[in-house]
Amino acid sequence: MAKRDYYEVLGVGRDADEKALKSAFRRLAMELHPDRNPGDPTAEHRFKEANEAYEVLKDPQKRAAYDRFGHQAFEGGGFGAQGAGFSSFADIFDDIFGEFMGGGRRASGRERGSDLRYNLEITLEEAYLGKAVEIEVPTSVTCEVCSGSGARPGSTPQTCPTCQGAGRIRASQGGFFHIERTCPACQGRGEVVRDPCLDCAGSGRVMQMRTLSVNIPAGIEDGTRIRLAGEGEAGLRGGPPGDLYIFLSIKPHAFFQRDGADIFCRVPVSMTTAALGGQFEVPTVDGGRTRVKIAEGTPTGKQYRLKGKGMPVLRTRQFGDMYVQIVVETPQNLSRRQRELLEEFERVSSGENNPESTGFFARVKDFLETLAEK
Repeated sequence: MAKRDYYEVLGVGRDADEKALKSAFRRLAMELHPDRNPGDPTAEHRFKEANEAYEVLKDPQKRAAYDRFGHQAFEGGGFGAQGAGFSSFADIFDDIFGEFMGGGRRASGRERGSDLRYNLEITLEEAYLGKAVEIEVPTSVTCEVCSGSGARPGSTPQTCPTCQGAGRIRASQGGFFHIERTCPACQGRGEVVRDPCLDCAGSGRVMQMRTLSVNIPAGIEDGTRIRLAGEGEAGLRGGPPGDLYIFLSIKPHAFFQRDGADIFCRVPVSMTTAALGGQFEVPTVDGGRTRVKIAEGTPTGKQYRLKGKGMPVLRTRQFGDMYVQIVVETPQNLSRRQRELLEEFERVSSGENNPESTGFFARVKDFLETLAEK
């Protein structure tokens, strides 16, 4: 007689959590217990069936095997059956989770090298133009004497006698489960070096300064991370190298602030220039200069847009804009004559000369009068 699906036996969905499984089993156990159904073979069979289903589904490892292979995960002659007609649960567990526990039955003895980080600072002008930069990186490289094997020339690493090259050893727990752990003799590598190379002390790599050329593209932004594949630390015993990550930062500029592809420049102008209008030259990020003309009565905060004078947009032929922001400077350290002239200007000026301040204080007066009437 074919076994029923364990989820069907307990009356739960395949996405049921631990709490739902436990609740369903308790309900069935109380309903079908032999003490409540004496002499009822059907209830007894269903009670055993529910117990069997719960024992499998409450265990995450057993449940994972059941979800993948069904009842064959626990029966002889099923999925992956070997010559003896039986596939142990531990073998099935290896099939399911092997990639998370080493990726295979035998260790290669080689380990991937670590990734490295290099901090690189450039100027805004260099970010504008792009450039090739040479950097020196202290890192581990493959030992040339032993070609990365870690063994003295003329000898080779030997298969670990403790784990037979698997990199893991297995211990039985109760006959059904097998627990694996990293082999303590080879630290999971599967090989041992009996006669280590004198230059690298058996690691297969040595420290060395490397000079690398890095291409910085025009328009690159602050905080960009550049990956150089395979330029990191060499792997142990001939393993693949890691990667090198270059973290880019751009130095603060004396005149410009950057926002994406746009450039901002704050330009202080005298009160008279702002009032009467005028013109001045400002530098641009490409190393040139441009003339800006401002209208009379220009207030603080007024921006003038210089189209196409910003940063290049990365990997395109487009450019951002440059914005010149006017900051009107208040005169300081006045002479007696300058003070007299300003006082005279103040006497003859009207609300039309200072519309913003005149309007503000008029609103303040109305507000205070309203409060006084209440």
